[in-house]
This record gives sequence, C-alpha cells and structure tokens, in this order.
Amino acid sequence: KTQMKEKVQGADQKLDSRVGYGGDNLSVGERQLLCLARALLRKTKILVLDEATAAVDPDTEAALHNVIKGEFRDCTVLTIAHRISSVLDCDRVLVMENGSVAELDKPAKLLEQPHSKFSQLIAASKESTS
Repeated sequence: KTQMKEKVQGADQKLDSRVGYGGDNLSVGERQLLCLARALLRKTKILVLDEATAAVDPDTEAALHNVIKGEFRDCTVLTIAHRISSVLDCDRVLVMENGSVAELDKPAKLLEQPHSKFSQLIAASKESTS
C-alpha cells in the first residue's frame, strides 16, 4: 500500500532488516513511505504531515500523495507545506500570516478570489518556477 514492497523484498532479511540510526540506510522518500506504513498499521485517525514532500523527487511525491489520498481518506490529515501544489486537493486550506490565521476555506473558493493570500501564493509559486 505504501509502495515499499520491492524495497522490503530486496532486503537480505526482508521485514527483519534493521533500519539504521535516523533511517540513514533509507532515502528521504523511503523514510516518508515507511512512516506512512507505520501510521497505516496503527490505524491512526489523525495524520500530521510536516513538509512531507519537501525533500523528495517528483515520483516519490506522487507516491506519497497517492498513499495519503487512497489509504487515509477516512482520516483527518493536517498538512504543513511550503510547496503549494501539495495542498491544492485538500478539503480546506489554512493560510497563516505572522502567526495568525489569514484565511481558511476550500482551495477552489480561495482561488476564485484573486486578492486572497492563497491566490497570491499560487501566483508567486508559478512565477518562481517559470
């Protein structure tokens, strides 16, 4: 479910393989996927993601999003993100400014308002990538 099957099957000791200190024998993306696997096994109802996709490649980011959308659809998922694209399909977006709530609404609703903070963040992120 977390796309770690090949990694585990390829390991010498399979599920009994040791994870190095701080997960240093895994890539950043593999560590993130392993954390999602742990959350699935614990049947967590609230999942907090703090910059979960910040240091991963686009393929791993897509894998993370697929797992989150598919396996945690009945959970409350709190996503803390600077990569704006990672929150576009969330139910609601909370925009913070100077430690206070600036906006809270559905992403589509905030994007309908060209002067909303969220719209401005999206526009700025598009400018910085072009």
